[in-house]
Amino acid sequence: MRWQELKQAIDLPDETKDILESLAYLIALRKERGISQLEFSERIGMSQAQLAKIETLTSIPTLKTINRYAKGLGLKTTITFTSISIT
Repeated sequence: MRWQELKQAIDLPDETKDILESLAYLIALRKERGISQLEFSERIGMSQAQLAKIETLTSIPTLKTINRYAKGLGLKTTITFTSISIT
């Protein structure tokens, strides 16, 4: 099953799914750059235990935390609004 299919099948609010998708991207980027959890947690001013909870989805991060994570990777968070079909 591909992510888009799985995303539709998961019984979570769409907002939570969007956060998880963004987080998965950021985690992959951190790992791709060879940055350990400990190094990264120190970089963004968070304990390694807190970061581990976020990365294992034990804790769903807020937008503020996603912003901290992105900034720690040299990224800027941008929110985009697109039209959807309302029935």
